[in-house]
Amino acid sequence: MARIPVFTIAILLFFIASFQASSATSKPTGLSMKLIRRDLLFPGNLTTFQRIRRLVQLSVRAQNFDSFPSRNQSEDNVLVRLPIGRVPESYAYVVEFKIGSQFHPVKLLMDTGSENNRFRCYNNECVYNIQYGATSRRNSARTKGVASFEAFQFPVDTVHTTVINDMIFGCSNDNPNIDFANGQISGILGLSRGPDGLASQLAKRGIIENRFSYCLVPFHDVLRQLTILRFGDHIPLPVGNLQYTDFILYPGRNHYYVELLDISVGFQKKGFESIPGMFELRQDGLGGSLIDSGTVVSTIDENTIGRNAYKEVMAEFQAYYDKKNFGRKVGQVEEKFELCYYNKAGFRDFVTMTLHFEGGDYFIDGKYMHYFADEEEEGEGYFCVALFKSSKTILGAWQQQNMRIIYDMNGGGFQWITETCANDHFP
Repeated sequence: MARIPVFTIAILLFFIASFQASSATSKPTGLSMKLIRRDLLFPGNLTTFQRIRRLVQLSVRAQNFDSFPSRNQSEDNVLVRLPIGRVPESYAYVVEFKIGSQFHPVKLLMDTGSENNRFRCYNNECVYNIQYGATSRRNSARTKGVASFEAFQFPVDTVHTTVINDMIFGCSNDNPNIDFANGQISGILGLSRGPDGLASQLAKRGIIENRFSYCLVPFHDVLRQLTILRFGDHIPLPVGNLQYTDFILYPGRNHYYVELLDISVGFQKKGFESIPGMFELRQDGLGGSLIDSGTVVSTIDENTIGRNAYKEVMAEFQAYYDKKNFGRKVGQVEEKFELCYYNKAGFRDFVTMTLHFEGGDYFIDGKYMHYFADEEEEGEGYFCVALFKSSKTILGAWQQQNMRIIYDMNGGGFQWITETCANDHFP
């Protein structure tokens, strides 16, 4: 193990950097990891509904994005204002693997929106200082520490593992306002498309091809089957009409941006494509459309050029249910959803939504466009349109249920196809 300073590790922020050193395999293969949904780690004897409600409540903190990274360099460190205005507690999925010569198990929050190539090196030491959210916010989450080298053990299948030496990660010793529940979570696994994202670095070393995939088991079924995070050759060949759209590459931004043209509620397009660039990233750093598994519930930009996309989409949902004489649930629900109705016994015709990307249509089944409150818990059950307003349009985890999702940085872009995710088993 390389010489590093000794610190008390309060949080492990996982980084992969371009100066890793390890022998590569002769042919890129694959890796697979189990994804644990965050709510399964909540303490207490909670019902499925209670767990999901808590997860959604955490996700409310993820609704607002700030401007993109800016640096304030000093002699001692680099201050980075991360582009995502959410705190780490709001992430949806956890990955578990082992670290160190003793292969100590750690749990990291999976985030396709995180990458941290933000070190300042001097005197044989590389340090970082990262803040989550706007610098002007009181009590913003922050972490400081040094870059450290260690061996990481990843599963290859149910029996075999592979050890990759000299992986670099952020070893933090100062973490104000960061509180991972119950101390079970050690940090964040960054899966952005940046050069220091996990998939990018493993591909650079010839261990895998530069792509990863998952198929999110429906939230109410997760106790019966876990979701699998797959890399490289472990990604199954989809059966059927695989759709895709290219990633949009914005300078200095390594999130998974895509080109959104229009939105349909039911089978009626809103006609947003008549306004060129309505969903594009704006000069102020807001706007844009992206894929982000760290966001639980999808968001729609309320500040789009020319028209308010969020307001118009929600108006379509309201018109649909008002026409069917559903009783509106008045007042704010605990989950903070804007549009909720009381259930009708036997009703199943929940309206769908389609995101029309350049090159393909992402169809969201009605049961994954809504949040359903349990009747036994609430006395009188209700459902809500599962969307939040934001300054960006984000396809989050809730609307990715039962969908094979592939991030292909080899030129294949963002790919998707409907799949029964409970049938996806560990290799």
